Amino acid sequence: MPSKRRSSKRPYAADHVPLDVDRATGGRRSESAADGEWVVQRIRSSDKTYTCPACRQAVTPGTAHVVAWQTDLLGGPEAGLDGRRHWHNSCWQRRANLR
Repeated sequence: MPSKRRSSKRPYAADHVPLDVDRATGGRRSESAADGEWVVQRIRSSDKTYTCPACRQAVTPGTAHVVAWQTDLLGGPEAGLDGRRHWHNSCWQRRANLR
């Protein structure tokens, strides 16, 4: 026989909480731009130092940044994944002006 207690996980008639897609996908999303199709992932911080391809400055450990790779290269998505780069957030946003 079922219990007469109501569930405490989601009370009866409570509003549905929408899925946070950014959290569920690990922050990955697809972007289309004049320079191709990209997969972009936001990174809160890292333990390593990377060089931003736009400004050639260091992306230091603990800095929030973007990791991006192209998906429409001739070698396929795997070739783009091998060519992924770490960008400063501001450099990624203004990359269209740099070309």
